[in-house]
Amino acid sequence: MIRTTLAEVKGKVREVPQQRERSNNGSHRGAGGDRDGGRDSGRENARAQQSAVQVRKRTPPPMETNAELFYYKKQIDAHTPLVIVLLDGEEIEGTIEWYDRGALKVNRKSAPNLLLLKRNVKYMFKAEDRVAEATE
Repeated sequence: MIRTTLAEVKGKVREVPQQRERSNNGSHRGAGGDRDGGRDSGRENARAQQSAVQVRKRTPPPMETNAELFYYKKQIDAHTPLVIVLLDGEEIEGTIEWYDRGALKVNRKSAPNLLLLKRNVKYMFKAEDRVAEATE
């Protein structure tokens, strides 16, 4: 009669699932036939996911969302009267004729047309919104 030690039994249990994974080419990992109940394959999946997360880094958000360009295009097409407030507090009322990366051309009815640098613009809003506030 041959007696095995507990260490030999544990060693054989650990070796058996590894041999099965190799023979099945990694398919059916953690299936009901594993002696360890799928714990090792769960650990392997967790490690694989962690390494995939480490390799694949988050891409930064885009520098240009084109929301500003879409807004300008919409206002130009509709010929919407706007109030443009400059950094010094001056308000200019008119419609945008065209724009580029750094400037806006504003057409005004009662005054000459202007070429405004975007860096001097604090904010802008529709002229009809200002009229609505004054009547309330």
